[in-house]
Amino acid sequence: MIRVLRVARLEEKSGRAMVKCFGAFGVGGLLLLAALAASMVFLPLMLPPLPPPPLMLLFFPVGIMAALMFLAFSPSEAIGNVVLHAV
Repeated sequence: MIRVLRVARLEEKSGRAMVKCFGAFGVGGLLLLAALAASMVFLPLMLPPLPPPPLMLLFFPVGIMAALMFLAFSPSEAIGNVVLHAV
């Protein structure tokens, strides 16, 4: 236990704690994510306003949500499968 704490303190001092935290991403991945975040902040400020999309395109997410709600609340056809709980 003491050795684990010592290793953790040494890693924090040497800067490896940040590398462990973002271990799944390389430096290139982190730069790509930072560039994407910056473009999402600054591009809407620089580009001209776009016209609204057609009305049918706006109903597309609403249709997906309605289909998912229908599937979620529809009864299942697996009535014959009875599960008994034995203690």
